[in-house]
Amino acid sequence: MISHNKRYIYTLAFAYSAVVVVLVSIPAFFYIQVEKENFRHSQLQELQHYAYGVEKSIYDFSRTKEKIFDFPRSVLYNAYLYGVDGKLIFSTNGVTKGLADFENSDIIAKRIVLNSNRLKARYLVIEKPFSYRAIYAKALIVALFLGAVIFFMTLFFIRISMQPLERLNRYLNTFFNDAMHELKTPLGVMQLNMEMLPKAQESRALRRLRNAMHNIILIYEDIEYHIKQDHVAYRPEKIDCSHFLRERVELFRDLATVKSITIVEEIEINIEVEINRIELQRIIDNTLSNAIKYSLKETTIHIKLKEKEGSVLFSVQDEGIGIADKRRVFERYHRENSVQGGFGLGLSIVKHICDKNGIEIVLKSSPGNGSTFTYILNKNR
Repeated sequence: MISHNKRYIYTLAFAYSAVVVVLVSIPAFFYIQVEKENFRHSQLQELQHYAYGVEKSIYDFSRTKEKIFDFPRSVLYNAYLYGVDGKLIFSTNGVTKGLADFENSDIIAKRIVLNSNRLKARYLVIEKPFSYRAIYAKALIVALFLGAVIFFMTLFFIRISMQPLERLNRYLNTFFNDAMHELKTPLGVMQLNMEMLPKAQESRALRRLRNAMHNIILIYEDIEYHIKQDHVAYRPEKIDCSHFLRERVELFRDLATVKSITIVEEIEINIEVEINRIELQRIIDNTLSNAIKYSLKETTIHIKLKEKEGSVLFSVQDEGIGIADKRRVFERYHRENSVQGGFGLGLSIVKHICDKNGIEIVLKSSPGNGSTFTYILNKNR
């Protein structure tokens, strides 16, 4: 139960954080676009400032009679001089580029048209490496930080808000555990005394009482398993499934007799499976109970157990009302027919046990045509 709560809390916190981050990312996207434009503009201004400095040096040299021009150099910028014909005169990095080669997205460049000068240069181009990686990195760091803050704040508030529910849950667990413990003894005494009564002299009222007692025990065992399944280890063991199934069928025969239902067995002998005895009992009991509950009077229930290609097939076929929504029949608290009563817990427990033990469930049913539940078990896990 606690592990399920933790998974639920973390899933909820993550989902809420993801939604908030997505909502925040919409205005953040436009903010990043503005930041990119501002960054590009600032880089162009820096290039222009540096280019004007180089331009001034060229004009200053042109006004002197010096023979050698000491071209300004920088570790941040590359400079290129081009003549009137567009041919390269000089570059600070020794790389040959044409005037049309500065459209690369990895660089940013500033071109200046020069006036007449001694270098016979017409164009000055200043370039530098350019990337938005710094902006993206900053945005990613902010997003991760914001996501983490939102996640942990959400986690904190969810935990605080769930504390009353957890206290109530602990109280209910304690209550149900105590109630189940208190019910176990009187139920056992009632069952023992009912079994001591001779069936030959049993009245119709006693037969109904025996069947009602059997239903109460079935509900009790389902609730007990449901409460314990998260913190009790149900370890698998070798079981003679053939013998065990016959025993369980005999216990349900009286329930079937009340509705004049005939149970036909086709159980192969000496079939062994490896599964926990209590869990196998829950599968058999719930399947048989539902078959009897939803079968019409004076119909037949077929119970089969056989080996096939290394697997064990256990099936229960009834001639009952059938199932309309086969997808939801294994959901907890779902009842196909509210008139029949029940908690809608049995098949949910069966599905849990089958998933846990790698048992495949095949359900064939349609309204008015009965149902067939087939369980495919591996002989050796």
